[in-house]
Amino acid sequence: MLNGKLIHPEILVALASAGHGSKVLISDGNYPHSTKCGPNAQLIFLNLSPGKVLVTDILEAILEKTPVEAAAVMQPADGKDAPIFSEFSSLLGRGIELQRLERFAFYEAASSPDVCLTVASGDQRLYANLLLTIGVVV
Repeated sequence: MLNGKLIHPEILVALASAGHGSKVLISDGNYPHSTKCGPNAQLIFLNLSPGKVLVTDILEAILEKTPVEAAAVMQPADGKDAPIFSEFSSLLGRGIELQRLERFAFYEAASSPDVCLTVASGDQRLYANLLLTIGVVV
Protein backbone atom coordinates (compact mmCIF):
# COMPACT_ATOMS: atom_id res chain seq x y z
CA MET A 1 0.00 0.00 0.00
CA LEU A 2 1.28 3.44 -0.92
CA ASN A 3 1.18 6.44 1.36
CA GLY A 4 0.83 10.12 0.41
CA LYS A 5 -1.42 12.20 -1.81
CA LEU A 6 -0.51 10.38 -5.03
CA ILE A 7 -1.24 6.65 -5.04
CA HIS A 8 -2.58 6.15 -8.59
CA PRO A 9 -0.29 3.44 -10.04
CA GLU A 10 -0.50 4.51 -13.70
CA ILE A 11 0.23 8.15 -12.88
CA LEU A 12 3.20 7.10 -10.75
CA VAL A 13 4.58 4.94 -13.60
CA ALA A 14 4.19 7.77 -16.13
CA LEU A 15 5.94 10.25 -13.84
CA ALA A 16 8.72 7.81 -12.97
CA SER A 17 9.29 7.18 -16.69
CA ALA A 18 9.49 10.88 -17.49
CA GLY A 19 12.50 13.12 -17.18
CA HIS A 20 13.64 16.70 -17.18
CA GLY A 21 11.71 18.65 -19.80
CA SER A 22 8.89 16.13 -20.13
CA LYS A 23 5.44 17.63 -19.89
CA VAL A 24 2.29 16.72 -17.97
CA LEU A 25 -1.16 18.00 -18.92
CA ILE A 26 -3.86 18.22 -16.27
CA SER A 27 -7.07 19.02 -18.11
CA ASP A 28 -10.58 20.12 -17.26
CA GLY A 29 -13.85 18.43 -18.23
CA ASN A 30 -14.14 20.46 -21.44
CA TYR A 31 -10.77 19.45 -22.90
CA PRO A 32 -10.89 17.51 -26.22
CA HIS A 33 -8.93 14.47 -25.01
CA SER A 34 -9.53 12.26 -28.03
CA THR A 35 -8.14 14.79 -30.51
CA LYS A 36 -5.63 16.89 -28.51
CA CYS A 37 -3.54 14.30 -26.70
CA GLY A 38 0.20 13.97 -27.32
CA PRO A 39 1.29 10.85 -29.24
CA ASN A 40 3.50 9.69 -26.36
CA ALA A 41 1.13 10.68 -23.56
CA GLN A 42 -0.48 8.14 -21.32
CA LEU A 43 -4.10 9.28 -21.00
CA ILE A 44 -5.66 8.70 -17.60
CA PHE A 45 -9.29 9.49 -16.91
CA LEU A 46 -10.06 10.70 -13.39
CA ASN A 47 -13.27 12.43 -14.48
CA LEU A 48 -15.59 10.45 -12.22
CA SER A 49 -18.45 12.94 -12.47
CA PRO A 50 -18.89 16.68 -13.06
CA GLY A 51 -16.76 18.52 -10.52
CA LYS A 52 -14.83 15.42 -9.42
CA VAL A 53 -11.80 15.16 -9.42
CA LEU A 54 -10.57 18.79 -9.57
CA VAL A 55 -7.50 19.90 -11.50
CA THR A 56 -6.12 21.49 -8.34
CA ASP A 57 -6.44 18.17 -6.45
CA ILE A 58 -4.43 16.45 -9.16
CA LEU A 59 -1.86 19.26 -9.20
CA GLU A 60 -1.34 19.02 -5.42
CA ALA A 61 -0.73 15.28 -5.67
CA ILE A 62 1.69 15.59 -8.60
CA LEU A 63 3.64 18.39 -6.91
CA GLU A 64 4.24 16.09 -3.94
CA LYS A 65 6.14 13.66 -6.19
CA THR A 66 7.54 15.69 -9.09
CA PRO A 67 9.60 18.89 -9.42
CA VAL A 68 8.07 21.43 -11.79
CA GLU A 69 10.10 24.12 -13.54
CA ALA A 70 7.45 25.72 -15.77
CA ALA A 71 3.70 25.86 -16.29
CA ALA A 72 1.45 27.02 -19.11
CA VAL A 73 -2.25 27.83 -19.20
CA MET A 74 -4.83 28.49 -21.91
CA GLN A 75 -5.46 32.24 -22.03
CA PRO A 76 -9.12 33.25 -22.41
CA ALA A 77 -9.89 35.04 -25.69
CA ASP A 78 -10.79 38.25 -23.86
CA GLY A 79 -7.22 38.48 -22.52
CA LYS A 80 -8.31 38.40 -18.88
CA ASP A 81 -7.04 35.79 -16.43
CA ALA A 82 -9.39 32.97 -15.55
CA PRO A 83 -10.13 32.82 -11.81
CA ILE A 84 -8.36 29.44 -11.53
CA PHE A 85 -5.02 31.00 -12.52
CA SER A 86 -4.55 32.46 -9.04
CA GLU A 87 -5.08 28.99 -7.52
CA PHE A 88 -2.51 27.52 -9.91
CA SER A 89 0.01 30.22 -9.00
CA SER A 90 -0.59 29.71 -5.29
CA LEU A 91 -0.08 25.95 -5.52
CA LEU A 92 2.96 26.20 -7.80
CA GLY A 93 4.61 28.78 -5.56
CA ARG A 94 7.00 31.58 -6.28
CA GLY A 95 9.44 31.21 -9.09
CA ILE A 96 6.99 29.60 -11.50
CA GLU A 97 5.31 32.18 -13.69
CA LEU A 98 2.27 30.96 -15.64
CA GLN A 99 2.94 31.16 -19.36
CA ARG A 100 -0.25 32.21 -21.11
CA LEU A 101 -0.89 30.59 -24.48
CA GLU A 102 -3.65 31.33 -26.96
CA ARG A 103 -6.15 28.45 -27.18
CA PHE A 104 -4.79 26.80 -30.33
CA ALA A 105 -1.18 27.35 -29.28
CA PHE A 106 -2.05 25.61 -26.00
CA TYR A 107 -3.62 22.69 -27.87
CA GLU A 108 -0.49 22.42 -30.00
CA ALA A 109 1.79 22.44 -26.95
CA ALA A 110 -0.41 19.92 -25.12
CA SER A 111 -0.38 17.63 -28.18
CA SER A 112 3.39 17.60 -28.58
CA PRO A 113 5.53 14.45 -28.35
CA ASP A 114 7.07 15.88 -25.13
CA VAL A 115 3.83 15.29 -23.21
CA CYS A 116 4.24 12.04 -21.29
CA LEU A 117 1.02 12.16 -19.28
CA THR A 118 -2.45 13.63 -19.71
CA VAL A 119 -4.78 13.46 -16.73
CA ALA A 120 -8.45 14.16 -17.46
CA SER A 121 -10.34 15.67 -14.55
CA GLY A 122 -14.02 16.33 -14.05
CA ASP A 123 -13.30 19.97 -13.21
CA GLN A 124 -16.02 22.24 -14.59
CA ARG A 125 -14.18 25.52 -14.06
CA LEU A 126 -13.43 27.28 -17.32
CA TYR A 127 -9.81 27.32 -18.52
CA ALA A 128 -8.78 24.81 -15.83
CA ASN A 129 -6.08 23.30 -18.06
CA LEU A 130 -2.47 23.26 -16.92
CA LEU A 131 0.60 22.10 -18.82
CA LEU A 132 3.53 21.40 -16.51
CA THR A 133 7.18 20.99 -17.44
CA ILE A 134 9.07 18.58 -15.22
CA GLY A 135 12.17 19.99 -13.58
CA VAL A 136 15.35 18.45 -12.20
CA VAL A 137 15.44 16.33 -9.07
CA VAL A 138 18.11 17.74 -6.75
